[in-house]
Amino acid sequence: MTLEISAVSIFFSILVGTIIAVFRMSKVKPLEWISLAYTEFFRNTPLLVQIFFWYFGSEAVLPKAVNEWLYARDFEFLAGVISLTVYSSAFIAEEIRSGIFSIPKTQLEASRAAGLSFMQAMGYVILPQAFRIIVPPLISQCLNVIKNSSLVMTIGVAELTYMARQIESYTFHGFEAFTVSTLLYIAISLLVSISMNVYEKHFLRTVRY
Repeated sequence: MTLEISAVSIFFSILVGTIIAVFRMSKVKPLEWISLAYTEFFRNTPLLVQIFFWYFGSEAVLPKAVNEWLYARDFEFLAGVISLTVYSSAFIAEEIRSGIFSIPKTQLEASRAAGLSFMQAMGYVILPQAFRIIVPPLISQCLNVIKNSSLVMTIGVAELTYMARQIESYTFHGFEAFTVSTLLYIAISLLVSISMNVYEKHFLRTVRY
């Protein structure tokens, strides 16, 4: 469950974060204001509060049809994914934006002069280079998602920390249960970090050739 909720949240966090970062870079003022408000609100609000907000308050902010769809499925899991996504995407958006800023403005100008629209220039020219630059901080954000997934135990998602707590309650072997869960978190984080570093080196070498 930890791997599943982390993978889904990371995917949507990168997707939403990319959209928010592009909105910040656009010259359309409403999109700039919306993206700025999004990043500032979710970055400066505790994740645990957001988890409780989406779990207990989603009925008040989401359309009735959406709420019915959520409740018809694993609502705790989906509320956890939503909260992790909106929280992490705000940080990832800033990482992507810093990567975009590191690309010379002349590349965007040259792309526009060649006939590409703003979105095409971002998609084909700017973002591929920006993502290559931000691989290290992006790894850190992915690891944060994995570690932050432990907080969804508070709404009943049966992930790693939740199950360790259940084992402690039933057997009174708290030290053993949480030692194993700690080692599993370390193993997952190291595996992700090593995999991303190997990909980065291979990608950079391929681009260089």
